[in-house]
Amino acid sequence: MSPPVFRFAPSPNGYLHLGHAYSALLNFDRARETGGRFLLRIEDIDTTRCRPEYETAIYEDLAWLGIAWETPVRRQSEHLDAYRAALDRLSALGVVYPAFESRAEIARLVADGPWPRDPDGAPLYPGDARSLSADERDRLVDTGAPYALRLDMAAACRRAVGLSWNELGEGPDGERGVVPARPEAWGDVIVARKETPTSYHLSVVVDDALQDISEIVRGQDLFHATSVHRLLQALLRLPEPVYRHHGLVRDEGGRKLSKSTSSTGLRELRAAGATPAGIRQLVGLG
Repeated sequence: MSPPVFRFAPSPNGYLHLGHAYSALLNFDRARETGGRFLLRIEDIDTTRCRPEYETAIYEDLAWLGIAWETPVRRQSEHLDAYRAALDRLSALGVVYPAFESRAEIARLVADGPWPRDPDGAPLYPGDARSLSADERDRLVDTGAPYALRLDMAAACRRAVGLSWNELGEGPDGERGVVPARPEAWGDVIVARKETPTSYHLSVVVDDALQDISEIVRGQDLFHATSVHRLLQALLRLPEPVYRHHGLVRDEGGRKLSKSTSSTGLRELRAAGATPAGIRQLVGLG
């Protein structure tokens, strides 16, 4: 039987904070406890926000915490062909379509009165691009208009019914064990854009499958997104990992930590004299 595989997958769009340390340490500790492998993945598909100095800082901060990882590190920007291939498979199933509304246009469409929202609080896609004819879609694409490729959620859910996942941790409302997946709550999510052949949802399930990740340890802020990930795994016939969602490290006001909050940044804490053991105590792993 193959050893379990764990991963920590930060985006190099800022410096790591205590919340990142908690998740990385949990994954690293689980790998050691189970005799498993620990991988580091750099999720850098957002080229407008990701910067080399942040990636370098990730390596420095994790090494300072005493975390070691296998090499080479997988960097998403170097594997766009893998995501493009997965996108082609979804297209062949007839479950993706291009939507041409800008963010501003979508904001205007939902501005008049209440509108249904996804578990993260964003409005569900309000446009009608799904009803465009193939000729009209091709015409708009040929004009060079920007677009997002969206998952036709209704069509996708008809192809994959009765989905669930095995939750070894705990959801925000105490969910444990076999958790029913409800991807329809997210509406027609974006799976790629004209300039980038992937999105977070698509790349994360492709990467986890290609890297043989068997147990995904991550924060409760991604608990509900697991429904979308299970749907994509089913559509693409990818392996189903188990999930272990953990509580979030929050600031004094109870808010989720941000990379812009320097008081909880690992670099700032290290400069102020914090030790790796002290960081473990701060996040409750002492």
